[in-house]
Amino acid sequence: MISALRRAPAYLVLTVAAVVSVIPFAWMLIASTHQTSALFGTPVPVLPGGELLANLARLAEEVGFGRVMVNSVGIAAVYTVLSVAISVMCGFGLAKYAFRGRGVLLGLVLVTMMVPMQVLLVPLFQMMASMGWIGSYQAVVVPFLASAFGIFLMRQSFLDFPDELLEAARLDGAGELRTFWRVVVPVSKPQIGALVIYTFMTQWNAFIWPLLMLNSEERYTLPVALNTMIGATRVDYSGLMLGSLLATLPVLVVFLLFQRQFVAGLLGGAVKG
Repeated sequence: MISALRRAPAYLVLTVAAVVSVIPFAWMLIASTHQTSALFGTPVPVLPGGELLANLARLAEEVGFGRVMVNSVGIAAVYTVLSVAISVMCGFGLAKYAFRGRGVLLGLVLVTMMVPMQVLLVPLFQMMASMGWIGSYQAVVVPFLASAFGIFLMRQSFLDFPDELLEAARLDGAGELRTFWRVVVPVSKPQIGALVIYTFMTQWNAFIWPLLMLNSEERYTLPVALNTMIGATRVDYSGLMLGSLLATLPVLVVFLLFQRQFVAGLLGGAVKG
């Protein structure tokens, strides 16, 4: 009983935090079932309405919601797979292989993390234009595949990887690639799972670069397509709320798929610390 009373303040704080976190999603759900005019009426609606199907049909007609959802999922999935693979391999190389210039290379990777995205927009745009990639999906995916954050995260993770496991695999006759895929990757699933979630969310929410590169509505990603619903004289808030609500579903699916690895990585770090 005494122990429960001691934990009561913590439970209260967590409950309040959970309620505050849920409120924006609850409001998006309510707003997506009303007309935009009703959202600014009196009283403000606090219960779901009956305009969900109408808003969904308007969303599909105005922005081609199904098409842009497929575009976003495809781009984010391809980018995540390639970027995570590059980060894991580069991070492992920087952590476990001794070669001349390793410290300098790591320093260059860290320096790139300090360069603002806005500084890179013009030179990257000129590069994509010279290659004839403007308006293509590869222009959205390729320039940022080598993630400095991902490489540094995996490098720090692999620093604690037991060298004995690598030596044992090599003594058993396994080559470097087989050792990497059969030993290193399975043991590092928690860290890789966390990186997958972060990488997918980063690409899924990307707006500025896809807006600059994709000059056709047929190729728009979801954030870019939803932005077209913000007009100079009228904003379709109901459609935006519904689109934003549906846009959280792929991220939620990715988190559910990798939550076990993500939580394992957090607990592993906590136990180690």
